Amino acid sequence: LGYTIVSGGTKNHLILLDLRNKNVTGKIAENLLHEAGITVNKNMVPFDDKSPFVTSGIRIGTPAMTTRGMNESDSEHIAVLIDRVVSAAETPAVKDVCRSVREEIRELCLQHPMDGYEMTP
Repeated sequence: LGYTIVSGGTKNHLILLDLRNKNVTGKIAENLLHEAGITVNKNMVPFDDKSPFVTSGIRIGTPAMTTRGMNESDSEHIAVLIDRVVSAAETPAVKDVCRSVREEIRELCLQHPMDGYEMTP
């Protein structure tokens, strides 16, 4: 989807995305994705020109997904949803996109409930 993964990839449960080529700060992405039901953290990237309070990247962790039993296909779906939100960041439609993505995330979570918890549809 055109994102730069810092270090070219990952061998663990964390992914660090450099958002500079998307012209969106980590702070904006973090806040919009939170509104869309996706938790990430703003994070500095190598040679970041933004302050630690703004940042040029986001950090994505996969434990919440794997705990729910999500698989590679689900991860790819979530990547597309993240891209929808980030791509809409500076558009008038961003609130509608966040609302739509939040519903898709909710449905995905309903399909993969956490052990010991019951969600009402």
